[in-house]
Amino acid sequence: MRIPVAAAIFLFVFSFLIDFYIYTDVRRTTSGKRWRVAYLFSAILCWLLLVCIMCMPRRSEDADILPIMWMLYTYLTIYVAKLGYVICSLVGRLIKTVSGSGKAASISRVTGMVAGFVLFASMWWGVIYTRRHIEVIPLEIVSPQIPKPFTGYKIAQISDLHVGTWGSDTTFVSELVDSVNALHPDLIVFTGDIVNRQTKELLPFLKTLSRLKAPDGVMSILGNHDYGDYMDWQNEADREENNRQLAVCQKQIGWDLLNNQRRFIVRDNDSIMVVGVENVGDPPFPTYGDLELALSSSKDSVCHQNDHRFKILLSHNPAHWDETVSHETNFGLTLSGHTHAMQCEINLFGWKWSPAKYRYEQWGGYYERINNQGQTVRLYVNIGAGEVGMPSRLFRAYPEITLITLEHQGS
Repeated sequence: MRIPVAAAIFLFVFSFLIDFYIYTDVRRTTSGKRWRVAYLFSAILCWLLLVCIMCMPRRSEDADILPIMWMLYTYLTIYVAKLGYVICSLVGRLIKTVSGSGKAASISRVTGMVAGFVLFASMWWGVIYTRRHIEVIPLEIVSPQIPKPFTGYKIAQISDLHVGTWGSDTTFVSELVDSVNALHPDLIVFTGDIVNRQTKELLPFLKTLSRLKAPDGVMSILGNHDYGDYMDWQNEADREENNRQLAVCQKQIGWDLLNNQRRFIVRDNDSIMVVGVENVGDPPFPTYGDLELALSSSKDSVCHQNDHRFKILLSHNPAHWDETVSHETNFGLTLSGHTHAMQCEINLFGWKWSPAKYRYEQWGGYYERINNQGQTVRLYVNIGAGEVGMPSRLFRAYPEITLITLEHQGS
C-alpha cells in the first residue's frame, strides 16, 4: 500500500499552486530567462521527489520506511518555506491594492524570502538539535492517599521511543538511558510505542535498553504502534509472532510488561499499586486494553478501581483517561504518552501551544479533575522521546523524561 490517493492529489495540487504563484513572481521581478528556467528546474525536481515518495511501498513487511520519512520531510521543509514566502507576498499585494504603494510588494517579497529561510532552518534545526536535546520535567504529586513511607518516592517516565526511526544508531537512546539512570529513580515506567511497525526494529537497541535500572525495576505497556497494525502482513500468524517476539524482547531486557495486569510496590507495611493496560484507543486506533481485567470495578473485590490505595495507571492514550478513567475510578495518577505533542510545541512565558490540542484535549503535561465520587484524579501526558512520521521535533517539543516525586499529604 502506498500513500493514499486523496493525500497524493492534495500534495500535487498544493505543490503546483505554490510553484505557479512563485514562478509568476519570478517572471514579474526578474529580467532574462535564467532565473525562470532555474526555478522551473528546481520545481520539477521537487515534483519528481514527490512522485518517488508516492510510488514507494510503506506497509509491506520488507518495506523500509526510513527513506520515505526523510524524503517526505525534505519535501515538506521546502514547501513550508515556499508557503511562508507566498503568504508574505500575498500580504504585500493586498497592501499595494489598498494603499497603492508599490514599495509594499517589494518589501513583502524580501520579507517572504527571510520568512522562508527561517521556516526552512527551523525545521532542520528540529532534526539537528531539538530531537536530540533531552529535557527532564519534574512533577510532584501530593495526595493523602500516598502512604507516608512513599514520601520522596521517585518515578521516571519515558514514552514513545519509536526506535525504528533511528535505524541501527543507538547513540540517542543510549544518552536517554544514561539520563534516566542519572536521576536515580525508584521505579522506571515506559508508556508505550517502543517501535514504529514491527519488533525487528527493536533488536539493535536491546543491549542499550537493558541498561535502564531502578530498585523497583522497569514496568512497561504497549502502544498503538506495538501491535503490528501499521503493516500489511502476509498472514495473521506472522503478526501474532511479531507481537509475541515483542513481549519476549521486553522480558529479555528485564522490563515487566503489564498487559492488563497489576503490581504492588511495598514499603514497610504500606503499598501502592501500578496497573498497566494494553492500548485503549480512540478511532481509528484499535482497543486492546481491558481495565476490568487488570483491576475489577466490583467493590466486592479485595482490590478494585475505587479502593483506598494510591494507584498509578499506565495507559498509552490519554483519551482513555478523559473518556472513562477520570470519571469512573479513583486512580490517583494516570501516566500516558501517544500524542508526541505532534512533535511541535511552542512555549512562551508559560503559554503552551501544540497542533495536538486540536485532536486531544489532554495533549501534554499535567491535568486533574474531580471524579464522580468527588475525588481528585490526575493525568500526566509525556510528549515522548522519539519520532514517527517526520524525523524531527520542532521548537520546544524536546524528548522528555518525566521525574515524578510522590509526597504524602496530611499529618
